Amino acid sequence: MAAALRAITFRQSLVKLTTTFVKKHQKYSHNRGYLLLKTKDSGSFRRWVHLSRCSFDLNAKENKDDVDASYHNIIKNTESTSGSGEKREFQAETKMLLDIVAKSLYSEKEVFIRELISNSSDALERFRYLSLTNAEISDKDRQLELHIVTDKLTGTFTIQDTGVGMTKEELVANLGTIARSGSKAFLKEVAGKDETATNIIGQFGVGFYSSFMVADKVEVYTRSTVGGTQADAKGYKWTSDGSGTYEICEAEGVQAGTKIVLHLKGDCKEFCDEDKIQEIITKYSNFVGNPIYLNGKRINTIEAVWLMDPKQVDENLHEEFYRFVSGSYDRPRYCLHYRTDAPLNIRCLLYFPEGKPGLFDMSRETDVGVALYCRKVLIKSKADNVLPKWLRFVKGVVDSEDIPLNLSRELLQDSALIRRLRTVLTNRILRFLNDQANKDPENYDKFFKDYGIFLKEGIITGTEQVEKEEIAKLLRYESSAMPVGQRVTLSEYGARIKEGQKDIYYLAAPSRHLAETSPYFEALKQKEVEVLFCYEPHDELVLLQLRQFDRKNLVSVEKEMFRDKEDVKLEETEKDGSLGKDEAENLIEFIKTTLQSKVHEVKVTKRLSSHPCAVTVEEMGAARHFVRTQFQSIPEEQRYKFLNPTLEINLSHPILLKLSSLRTTNQTLAQLVVEQLMDNAMVAAGLIDDPRTMTARMNQLLSMALQTH
Repeated sequence: MAAALRAITFRQSLVKLTTTFVKKHQKYSHNRGYLLLKTKDSGSFRRWVHLSRCSFDLNAKENKDDVDASYHNIIKNTESTSGSGEKREFQAETKMLLDIVAKSLYSEKEVFIRELISNSSDALERFRYLSLTNAEISDKDRQLELHIVTDKLTGTFTIQDTGVGMTKEELVANLGTIARSGSKAFLKEVAGKDETATNIIGQFGVGFYSSFMVADKVEVYTRSTVGGTQADAKGYKWTSDGSGTYEICEAEGVQAGTKIVLHLKGDCKEFCDEDKIQEIITKYSNFVGNPIYLNGKRINTIEAVWLMDPKQVDENLHEEFYRFVSGSYDRPRYCLHYRTDAPLNIRCLLYFPEGKPGLFDMSRETDVGVALYCRKVLIKSKADNVLPKWLRFVKGVVDSEDIPLNLSRELLQDSALIRRLRTVLTNRILRFLNDQANKDPENYDKFFKDYGIFLKEGIITGTEQVEKEEIAKLLRYESSAMPVGQRVTLSEYGARIKEGQKDIYYLAAPSRHLAETSPYFEALKQKEVEVLFCYEPHDELVLLQLRQFDRKNLVSVEKEMFRDKEDVKLEETEKDGSLGKDEAENLIEFIKTTLQSKVHEVKVTKRLSSHPCAVTVEEMGAARHFVRTQFQSIPEEQRYKFLNPTLEINLSHPILLKLSSLRTTNQTLAQLVVEQLMDNAMVAAGLIDDPRTMTARMNQLLSMALQTH
């Protein structure tokens, strides 16, 4: 008691001193509920005293213009108890359940602010609903708002609303019984009668008790506005230290609505810091529908844009909101404003960044950029299970009333419903991107150049063929039937496909030039078959995982060459100006003897004209991927056994014609040529991970070739 009197005396003296000092010597202004004093000599401001804890009158007319007109605070310390209090025990497993709620239910202490704001918002929504339905409500025209004041001097956190308030019976029912939600009971009461109460947030009736995570004492002052006049309603004070009991007594000077005072624990004084509280409110409750004032200053000024009519949201508002949710400084390239009530209630606003993804954005460890809300209250800032990982570049907000939350409203339950939500959103995004590609192909090509790798990741990591094919509609590749630089879709390829052709052919190569000069492309070029060119190393893996598109198989030209069994008779090769049967048989045997285990089979082909030979394996794409990822750990002599390559030779090529005679005149040089031809074919197939192994032989070949000149 003595300490409290000393504190009051100190504050009174401080107020008197400040008032006198300001009137005589200084000008003043407000900032976040503090009085700022401005000295005449320096002109600098200095924070002096918090206005919410003091009451004094500055009457000097010359100073009125300096007062911040936006300052607004309704919290007053006018309450006082009357009569004796009534002690009660909590219902339901009392202390044990209270300990669970206060100490174990929530992962972060800061969420108590979210819970208290949600409760206050519900009280305001209930007042709004009751005032519209002609119930006996006193002071219907008052402002519906929520105020928070922090006080480092007393170590308190105070929150007050102008909502419906509570009677003594409601205090006992709502605060005296853990896990009883007054908001949920109210929703049941009005269900089917009116839709104006759909903004109610509360569900579980445990949010209030999160206060005991940070407070060793909680005081609640409340006065109901339902029934009778404002003057007739009684005020009450509810007090508890969270030990299993609470006390209720009548109180005077209580404003309409509810005021909660938290006496913070010693290790929770950080929640007296104004900047900290503002950061938490911005994080969790920035879009609550009613005004929130912190130390006299309104802080929730950004609207819940995703709940607005898309036609009312202009480009500037989209840019501002995009920067808020993404933390970026670029502009959104695309904007998807989506609303639906079936099969789920979904309100979302998704943005596709204009800037190119950074190095960290590429990593799968990067968090998904979509925040999950339920009735405008943040549930998860990085909702990794609402969109698939490959859509992590998308920024924005998803709000759904159908989200199955756990008791703490921090985790999601009912995996089947979440999977449905993810499927609905993913399909809508794919449909949206496909529409954009059709409307503005040039702009979409720029988007695909920057973010196409994420779409390809979706095909590689996807499990549903239907979803893979939907993503595949967004892919773009160059084609042998189109000029350089012009990309086509798989659908466009399918529309031009020849009669009788059942497959879509593609060729992986680092560039257009290498693709068009590839021995594998040469084989299909003679048949005038269109081939897609894939320049990125991962493109081949993408099409391997895709397997089919629109009931057509995706086949690499190497695989087509391997499975197209060619029946070439050596008796007929001499007619084409190549080697005779005996010479051909001897050359084939010489090549097999020279290469030994490096080759599975050597056979003659007529599909090549400008290339001396080519290598084929059963699954060329998979083999290339294995070479890039696993060959370092496999000894060289075992690599060819794993690949089991077939060498197809063109007997009409000048190199093979010369090699046939060289094997008898200079066997050493002939063996070097055969080995080099094999390695050249392996390099052209992308099956040698390090071509530097050939340099010694190439130097030897050059030396022997130059000896004849």
